[in-house]
Formats: sequence, structure tokens, C-alpha cells
Amino acid sequence: MFSILEIASETGANYTGEDAIVTSVSTDTRDLPEGCIFIALKGDHFDGHNFIGEALGGGAAFAVSMEKEAPPNDRVLYVKDTRDALLGIARLHRRKTPAKAVGITGSSGKTTTKEMIANVLSSELNTIKTEKNLNNEIGLSKTILRLDESTEAAVFEMGIDGPGQMARMSKSALPDIAVITNIGVTHIEAFGTRERILNEKIDITAGLKDGGTLILCGDNDLLRPLKRTRFNVIKYGITNANATVRAKKIQEYAGHTEFTISWDGKSFDAGIPALGRHNVLNALAAFCVGVSLDLKPQNIITALRSYRPEGMRQNIVRHNSLTIVEDCYNANPDSMRAALTTLGNMRCDGRRIAVLSDMGELGAIAESSHFETGEFAARCGLDYLLCTGRLSEGYVAGARDAGMSDAFHYETQELLLKAIKSLASPGDIFWFKASRSMKLEDVMQQIYHLKR
Repeated sequence: MFSILEIASETGANYTGEDAIVTSVSTDTRDLPEGCIFIALKGDHFDGHNFIGEALGGGAAFAVSMEKEAPPNDRVLYVKDTRDALLGIARLHRRKTPAKAVGITGSSGKTTTKEMIANVLSSELNTIKTEKNLNNEIGLSKTILRLDESTEAAVFEMGIDGPGQMARMSKSALPDIAVITNIGVTHIEAFGTRERILNEKIDITAGLKDGGTLILCGDNDLLRPLKRTRFNVIKYGITNANATVRAKKIQEYAGHTEFTISWDGKSFDAGIPALGRHNVLNALAAFCVGVSLDLKPQNIITALRSYRPEGMRQNIVRHNSLTIVEDCYNANPDSMRAALTTLGNMRCDGRRIAVLSDMGELGAIAESSHFETGEFAARCGLDYLLCTGRLSEGYVAGARDAGMSDAFHYETQELLLKAIKSLASPGDIFWFKASRSMKLEDVMQQIYHLKR
């Protein structure tokens, strides 16, 4: 519960009425608990200001509006930006809750790392996490508002699409531990350079107290040299010999990976039901979080083994005589290279076939990134590269330039599907990967109708 005056103070709202108690927060007129405060959010295709009257008549005690969007009303708090106001109310609530909070950001691997960390913390603590990929300012605020007195740990995934967002999010989440998985080229269109992306991502420490824990991937070229004396910095890695937490003896099997974790002079046999060195790095980040919160290492190891991929994030499906890797949720040059490397190393009774479509949000480097990814694919020991999408012509051009003859582009998904049906043979592995907007899963789903 909140006092309306403390909400006004926290959000900088223009409010001159008397104090009152607010029971909860709502952004949707379909869900208006009695006595709540309604936040009128505005997006590209909706405007909550159109429903302020309905909210106030349907259970909301108060509403929050941008001044220019609504007529005067003594039950409306006027602010410059309702998204900022929502973050402010979330921050107010966060200060009242005792949970240990973990904030996660990075160019790729955020959601998988979030899921692994939540698995680890749930082994000993009552834990909530960002659901699905609701990692923007609104999603973060709603996750924070789910905290209650029984919550012992919270795992917040923080994604950005423009400058200035990370600091605002961190100042609302007030993390005790901040994790940065890597700095790549995702959102390069908005930031221009990887160094500017780093500057934005490091603002996850804006809400981290002095002495808080900052966990970084020491294998990443931009994170490896990073120093922050205000914080307890822990670096993890595979290739970085100076990492505090390091993975060694990595062995990949059918659907799972085994490795040894070295930490504090000790070694622990670990494993995850996922493939790829990038997923081992995600597991190391979760291990770092667990030991930072004094969880028992063996409980952490057990929790990592129970992790399961979420959605279409490298979910391995055995279908008749084929292996399908569902990896259609997102794609960028870093995650694409990780996927192609993993596919090339998978044990296979047939052929290794990458089925790719476009990567989004790359701006001026879009064409060069697709060409370079194709060149990289040619060096991964794949048997076929099958592509669709306008930018995906670059994959094929790059692969052929690097000497891979069995690389093909198809103008439509229908033609791609026809080629897959003609090509598929027992023992083959098909790895589907693209940015979500390409809807490559529509092709993937058709493969499950193949009769073998």
C-alpha cells in the first residue's frame, strides 16, 4: 500500500489534495482493484489517457497523467512522463521490501542467464523473476511491484533500446548484485559503437550501493579490463585465466554439457541441459550470483542441472529421426556465431544444417554483419546453410565467398520449406535461428508434419 502524498513526492507530481491510501497500481482498465492508482501510459498504438475517466469510475481511487493529456481533476496526479512515474512508484515499493535483488543486462544471453539465476536462487530462497522477456521499463516496474514481505530474492532482467534507460531502471530496481553478460552489437543502430553500448550497460550500477557486487564476463573484450573500485567486482570466464570463477574441461553430449567450475581454490563438477560455451558462461554467472548470496555450491550445481530452456531459445526437439533446435526467439551477430559454433560441434549421425533468417536492429552494419556471419558459418563444419529473408542473402554470399558451396537462399518461406522437405534425412540436425520478427518458427513448425 502507498500514501498518495508519498507517491506525489516520489514522482514529482503536481497534487494538492489530501492524503489517502492507495492499495495497488494498475495500467489496465480491465484490472482495477478497488482503491488502486491508474497509470495512463502512452505507446505507439495506445493511449491510456483516453481511459482515465473509465478508470476513476471503475475502482481506481486516483490516476496519473501527463499534464497536457487530461483536464484538471482533483483525483489525478499530473507528471511530465507517466513511464517515469511508474518507475518512481516501483522504486518507492522496492525500498519497502527486504528482498535481495539481482539485475541482469547484456547484449545477448540475458533471458537464459536470468532463468539460470532464478533456478539457483529458488533452490534456497523464495524468489520472483522477470516473466518471459518483459524487460523494458514497464515490465521491470510491474515485476518490482510483485515483491512482497515474503520475497527473499528477485531477479530483474533489464533490456534497453535507447540511451538513458538503464540508469533509470537501475535506480528503481536498486540491485544488490548487477550482472553484465557481454557487450556486443545489439542496438548498434541506436548507439553507434560498442563502446557507447558499454557505457549504457554499465549504468546498471546506477542503483547499486557502494560495496555491492558487480559480476562481469571476463571473456568479453570490453568487460575484461573494466574496473569499478566502488564495487566488489567478480569476473567469470572460460578463456580468461584470471577469472574468479572459471569453467574447465567442457564436454558436450547429446543435449547437455558437462564441465568443471573452479572457484575459491576448489573444483566442482557441473552440468547444464543445454549446449554451447555461451550457455556455460551463463551458468557461471548464475554460480557467481549464488555464492555471492552465500548459497551452498552443491545446491547451485543441482539447480543448474535442473534448468530448462525457455520458449524457442535453443530448445532441442527430437522429431522422428530428426533433431530440431528451436532458436527463433532472437538473433544478433554474437548469438548467431555462438549458435553456429555449437551446431558445428554437435555429435550427429546425419548432417548439420543451419536454417537462418535475418538479424534485426543492426542499422548501418546490417549487410556487413550478415556477410561476415556467412563467412563464419563456412568455417563451422556445417553441411548446409539454408536461408530466407532479404538480408539473409548476405549469409549465402559470405559463406560461398569463404568456400562453402552448399549455401542457398530462398525468396519465400514456402520455397525454403520445400527445400527442407526434399533434403531432410534420418540423423540430420536442423538449427533454426533468426530475429523474432522474421517468424522463422512458422517454417520450423511445418517440419513437425514431415512423415519419416
